[in-house]
Amino acid sequence: MTHVFHRQLKSPLPVAVSGQGAYIIDSTGKRYLDASGGAAVSCLGHSDAEVVAAVKAQLDSLPFAHTGFFTTEAMEELADRLVAAAPRPAGEAAARTRTLDKVYFVSGGSEAVEAALKLARQACLDRGEPGRDLFIARRQSYHGNTLGALAVGGNAWRREPFQPLLMPAEHIAPCYAYREQLAGESDADYGLRAADALEEKIQEVGAHRVIAFVAETVVGATLGAVPPAPGYFRRIRDICDRHGILLILDEVMSGMGRTGHLFACAEDGVVPDLLCIAKGLGAGYQPLGAVLCSAGIYDTIQGGTGYFQHGHTYSGHAAACAGGLAVQKAIAARDLMPRVRKMGTALSERLQARFGNHPFVGDLRGRGLFQGMELVADRGAKTPFDPSLKLNARIKARAMEAGLICYPMGGTIDGVRGDHVLLAPPFIVEEAQLDELTDKLAQALDAALADIAHPAA
Repeated sequence: MTHVFHRQLKSPLPVAVSGQGAYIIDSTGKRYLDASGGAAVSCLGHSDAEVVAAVKAQLDSLPFAHTGFFTTEAMEELADRLVAAAPRPAGEAAARTRTLDKVYFVSGGSEAVEAALKLARQACLDRGEPGRDLFIARRQSYHGNTLGALAVGGNAWRREPFQPLLMPAEHIAPCYAYREQLAGESDADYGLRAADALEEKIQEVGAHRVIAFVAETVVGATLGAVPPAPGYFRRIRDICDRHGILLILDEVMSGMGRTGHLFACAEDGVVPDLLCIAKGLGAGYQPLGAVLCSAGIYDTIQGGTGYFQHGHTYSGHAAACAGGLAVQKAIAARDLMPRVRKMGTALSERLQARFGNHPFVGDLRGRGLFQGMELVADRGAKTPFDPSLKLNARIKARAMEAGLICYPMGGTIDGVRGDHVLLAPPFIVEEAQLDELTDKLAQALDAALADIAHPAA
């Protein structure tokens, strides 16, 4: 019997006792290849000696100092490093105001998004625009489980029980080429058409009301590693600028090197006003998230109220920042970004070879070591499996049996229909482990499909 209130109340969990590189070992000695980093968290794998030592050293010197009273060297140095690495606006008259120049630390991704929403609203107030009271985001997105983050998120299943508690927000269609791109339409034309949905929504609700547009740079859990079409975010940036609307990019899953760039939006040539990061920032060694904030927003608030009306007890936790700093130093010192791109290509090639012609795999997509596989009952018609079959849950269970941790999800298309599998192995993954990943994923998929075809009596 357990006294822990687990996420799943009807399924007992194995007990994790140790980690070695890309593997987690349970209390029976069984090894699991962590092909999703939990939830795209463990980018350096498990038990990295340098990161563990850095956290221990910080605990020895100072575990905690409340940020209402002190700053710490770890927090200051990590902020300096993130700002130095952040994407820069190019050739803009407003380069100073657009530059990501300040970092607000929190304990995770949901908190990062929540802080970004509040920062955006307060910036509107401090620049004398109190009528801006509405966020626009996208359907089939996920931005976290706090009520504010859930309100802008477009994951229908997660939102539904709490709908009466959520603040109003508007949602447009995602940039989801597999299901939304028209026959004969080029990738670039589709990207511009998808972005123009934001312009249409702004015209519908009134630009004077809109605070910000919120989007995942590469959509994670809800859609399964869907990258934007070419030109999509450049058009989004232009639309936001024309209407004085802020752009908030959520890279909680896709950032911190997961796509092969430290910040995923660098590949798209855009710089947001607020950029949310977490997961790979601390790599699971400590709970850590952050919001990178433009100089323009910071200057507006500094010249207005002079303080950010928000905060958490553990924001900027010294040991968490020390862990995050060690993770980011390791990524740079070990030159892991080229490796992520190389191994991402290797993973994509393996997935294409094994599943590219699979009768029940409709789409393979992603960037770097952030890959997704969408499952369909009919490839030609792109027909999803009946949700009552719970294919995604069956794949997760069969993968765990095989010693593979992956991230299957349901409701891919509209919150009810559709199944996909998200893969996000650690940056240190080896070629042989990619073979193991592919083999075990194929084994789990085949077993899950067999369960559906021949249900137990």
